Amino acid sequence: MVELRRRSEMKLLETAQYFFDEAAERLGLENSLRELLRYPKLQLVVIFPVVMDDGSTRQFEGYRVQHHPVFGPCKGGIRFHPDVTLEEVEALAILMTWKCAIIGLPLSGAKGGVSCDPKALSRGELERLTRRYASEISPLIGPENDIPGPDLYANEREMAWIVDTLSMHRRAQFIPGLVTGKPKILGGSEGRDSATGRGGFFCAAEALVQLGLNMNGARIVVQGFGNVGWNFARFAHDAGARVIGVSDSCGGVYNPGGLDLYALKRHKESTGTVLGFDYGEDISNAELLQLPCEVLVPAALEHQITEGNVARIKARVIVELANGPTTREADPLLYERDVLVVPDILANAGGVTVSYLEWIQDRSFYFWGAQKIDDLLREWMIVGFHKVWKAHQQEAIDMRTAAYLVAVERVAAAARSRGLYA
Repeated sequence: MVELRRRSEMKLLETAQYFFDEAAERLGLENSLRELLRYPKLQLVVIFPVVMDDGSTRQFEGYRVQHHPVFGPCKGGIRFHPDVTLEEVEALAILMTWKCAIIGLPLSGAKGGVSCDPKALSRGELERLTRRYASEISPLIGPENDIPGPDLYANEREMAWIVDTLSMHRRAQFIPGLVTGKPKILGGSEGRDSATGRGGFFCAAEALVQLGLNMNGARIVVQGFGNVGWNFARFAHDAGARVIGVSDSCGGVYNPGGLDLYALKRHKESTGTVLGFDYGEDISNAELLQLPCEVLVPAALEHQITEGNVARIKARVIVELANGPTTREADPLLYERDVLVVPDILANAGGVTVSYLEWIQDRSFYFWGAQKIDDLLREWMIVGFHKVWKAHQQEAIDMRTAAYLVAVERVAAAARSRGLYA
């Protein structure tokens, strides 16, 4: 299983590089820039000890990867998962650069992670691991250099530990701009928890408008009922959509008349899964992906829509809130069938957008209310969507290729303007 996962993450890196190569070819990018931007600039691999509760010591492996700081500081989350690999972190750092470029943020891509099972660690063990990892990568981290944030199994609690640890390295001076995704009491921003789901919702609503459809009454299917999937689902529900299917890692639940999302949330919190919900029919994750709907939202794992199941996808729009949920082989088949795919590097950029807003607030020590954050996120996501939509229409290409064209062209133009220091 681990070997399959590693091949999967290598495929994620290969896929990211494939779409970069395609965009570079369409743009006629000079070879020097192709070589510069195709690979990360810096990779840090750290192996460090952690004292466990029983007094033993275990070694863990962690990573921090920076793509290229063309526009400004590097920005990217930290994830804790047993299957984190260097290849996965490389791919996600590169994708983060393109996300920032599409939205127009003055940031570059980074990513980090530790190969561990956070569910198997006590709170004390996880805190010691987090602080030691933060210490190991501290030479790279700073408000003007590289700003970590939350990601898989690393949330605001872990960000609080990291900002405290790194602040202690700065002679005990508290520096909130060292990380984003912190608790509000430590300089966190309004709207950060829901940012990725809300940003995806703005893209979905705009995509429906372009197709002459409406969010009100639209059938929505969401794979993944964690933070991102839940927030997308509730924003769609509150806008009048019918959320007819959702799933988690155990399976899914379906109600063609629309699910009572808030009752379903309470059910999951009490049972640990959406399965067994009284007001829906249990289905598999495979069946969920094939439900007839206006909007399908893969918000869980990579490689969910493949050459093997793409013919059975009945959605009009796919909004990729997971990283890499559609395989390279399935992409052109969806385009041929006139299924509009809002790609991950656009759809899930809401998280880094609000992280940027948090960083701005931390740097100025002046904080905005939730409505201002929401208005700025909406504005940037819609502007980003229309940049990609315009390229999609003008070049008669799919939205993913269009998104890479927009992103790579912007980053390449900046790199070209800066020139090469040799």
